Amino acid sequence: MAKVFWKGSTLLAPVAPTMVSCGSEEKPNIITIAWTGIVNSNPPMTYISVRPSRYSYDIIKESGEFVINLTPSRLVRQADWCGVKSGRDVDKFKECHLTPGKANQISAPLIEECPINLECKVKNITPLGSHDMFLAEIVGIDIDEQYLDEDGKLHMEQCGLASYMHGEYFAPGKKVGSFGYSVRKRPKRKPEGKNKKQRKNNFSKKN
Repeated sequence: MAKVFWKGSTLLAPVAPTMVSCGSEEKPNIITIAWTGIVNSNPPMTYISVRPSRYSYDIIKESGEFVINLTPSRLVRQADWCGVKSGRDVDKFKECHLTPGKANQISAPLIEECPINLECKVKNITPLGSHDMFLAEIVGIDIDEQYLDEDGKLHMEQCGLASYMHGEYFAPGKKVGSFGYSVRKRPKRKPEGKNKKQRKNNFSKKN
């Protein structure tokens, strides 16, 4: 199949339409960010890229803190609204009926309605062009207990997290695999002859 060439653009997808909270519990704000991701494992590091003209830019730059709130599909409308409105003009928490919560390691608030919240401390700011990149360490994670089983395992698939692709939002689809499944050995099956023999013995016992 032939390829059509386009000039370089931000076409990497899917990405997470996260709601990033900043400021304080008394004066909180939300900025919707899709340009985010993981850049290191130990220590856990992330980034967000923000236009310097955005209201949240100076808040995050001065405080050195923010929370990445993972957005479930049921909150996509709020995430979109927070991405097109400015905190200079509106109280986004109030207008979206969202609740600013207390984080554990930083003073920036988290969004209570989001299932997972990543508390972040800025380590470096890099101007890139249209956006500046805030490189940050993830210093804590807050998880709604309903998504943890009795052994403390996180079932993220139950969170219903939304994705963003080429200007459109999507709800999660079906699971198609898990990390390492392509090389994972399949469990050994018992020889068919042995199974037949076992079934015969069981039948004899019943009769």
